[in-house]
Amino acid sequence: MTQNQSDTTQWPVLNEAHEILRAAVRGVPADAWTSATPCSEWNVTQVLQHAAGDQLGYAAFITGGPGPDENPFAPSGTLSGSPEAVVESALQAAAAAWSTVAADAAEVPVPIPPNKMSAEIGAGACALDAAVHAWDIAVATGQPSPLTPELARALMPAAEATVTDPIRQYGMYAAAQEARDGDDDVAALLRFLGRDPHWTAA
Repeated sequence: MTQNQSDTTQWPVLNEAHEILRAAVRGVPADAWTSATPCSEWNVTQVLQHAAGDQLGYAAFITGGPGPDENPFAPSGTLSGSPEAVVESALQAAAAAWSTVAADAAEVPVPIPPNKMSAEIGAGACALDAAVHAWDIAVATGQPSPLTPELARALMPAAEATVTDPIRQYGMYAAAQEARDGDDDVAALLRFLGRDPHWTAA
């Protein structure tokens, strides 16, 4: 699928993150939706629900419209539609919301503490959420990592600005792992977010 004008924003990093989440969902084998993921308490379906819910949360904070139908931090494991439809609806809502935000906006309402951020950091945080869950879904289902070094570098400023101790304690990201010799930009980002770059389901 290629993006069209209705589901892109003026934020290239957000567009790319959305696209890799779409691709990861499309690549899930039919029998893999209950597979384990790097999010140890959730299976692939639940990670998808969480990721979609987070995107709807950003959209709701920006527009004042409806948020997710269920708590993204307690995903039921039962989808309201096809996986592709669930993720597409959420991504289009987020893209539409961010398309209304001026690039130089000093304060944008967001669903993570402190609940107001600059447009650049807020859009980066929204992209970070989509991208890391795309990685979770991909590696859990035997797909290649969708994260590129370029995208990881683009996401790191938002990660460093927003993934603080309160965010980690809230359960959005695990404690950071220690960097290791040989880590590239992707590994550095994943470790900062509390993920093992070499995670496997085995």
